[in-house]
Amino acid sequence: MTYESNSGPLFVVGIWRSGTSLLYALLNQNPQIALLYEGDLPLLRPLFKDGKPKRDWLERWDFWNGAPRRHNIDVNAIPENVTDIPSATKAIYEKYAGLAIWGCKSPNYYDSMTKLAETFPTARFIVIWRDPRDIVRSIIRAGEKSSWFRKTGMPLRAILGCRELKKQCDLLQSRGIALHQIQYEEMVKDPGAAMMGVCRFLGIAFDSRMASLNNADRSAIYSAEHHAMVKGDKIDPLRENGEVLSHRLKRKIERYIGFWHEEYGGNWPAIPVLDSENSATASWLERGLDRLRYRSLRVFDQSVLHLYCRAPLWLLISYRRVKQYRGASAPRPLVKAAGEISKTTRSYQEAIPMRATPAAEMSATGTSNQSVHRGAL
Repeated sequence: MTYESNSGPLFVVGIWRSGTSLLYALLNQNPQIALLYEGDLPLLRPLFKDGKPKRDWLERWDFWNGAPRRHNIDVNAIPENVTDIPSATKAIYEKYAGLAIWGCKSPNYYDSMTKLAETFPTARFIVIWRDPRDIVRSIIRAGEKSSWFRKTGMPLRAILGCRELKKQCDLLQSRGIALHQIQYEEMVKDPGAAMMGVCRFLGIAFDSRMASLNNADRSAIYSAEHHAMVKGDKIDPLRENGEVLSHRLKRKIERYIGFWHEEYGGNWPAIPVLDSENSATASWLERGLDRLRYRSLRVFDQSVLHLYCRAPLWLLISYRRVKQYRGASAPRPLVKAAGEISKTTRSYQEAIPMRATPAAEMSATGTSNQSVHRGAL
């Protein structure tokens, strides 16, 4: 291959359960694209405060969501002179991708894309949208098997998260930042057409493999039941059936959709068609109270992130032991040269991934045994 890497990263973003994992798998079918799966390193800014990275920042990143292990990243290949988030992210992600387009797919960027654009001035963004009702339905179904999706306030996070993501997209467009948006319902109906549009946006040739999950490398994706479709070989738009939304929750979502339709002149959200009998829109009081609760949830999320970046690692490991899954085995530690594994890192052998991580829950063993995509570090 002689194609050149682009000058900046590519970030693929959407609300949880909106099809970001499927989009990631299809994108990485093209040999000119090599994205990390929920690497999330740019979110861990407290690890690089004032240009002085914490000595154990790699261990903490791995402890946060297992990204180095899931992508088989050899930490010995990471330059020692990284001093901030941009240099660390570029060094690791670009090395992983080789000559291909480098970047990351993660729903956790949904309310921080403008900050990413400031950190990486040449970044490009792909955003995927889905009917908010189906997003919440999928979250509820995933919550039947995953404690992370069962945690307090996930439906509200998703509902108001859609509006936050829209604000971020509007800001990116107003600043002239490269942004491509696709609709989940259209992607699963005609993946080839959707991927052709992505390739035109990226300025690369379309690869027919992008229209299928056959032989797609999904080794970095968490092994969990809610990833059953993306782990399979068939894109099935009718896979999820049956109503799981309560009448009250469905009406709330539709009130917000109605309000957003009024706000955007019917242009956003693009897909939902509301029930004719539900013409009410979210009132200022409902929006205000929901907003207060949403902000408190996001403050909690950020507090957890800062705790993981700053608290003694031995304490975090001890806490994780307490929260471990019943009968789960331990994840593998970071791969280091002989004699370089610290006592703290050895403790990973007795700890398991924590449920509070913003990424979807990891499998009990960390990564799958499938082959690693592209040239791993």
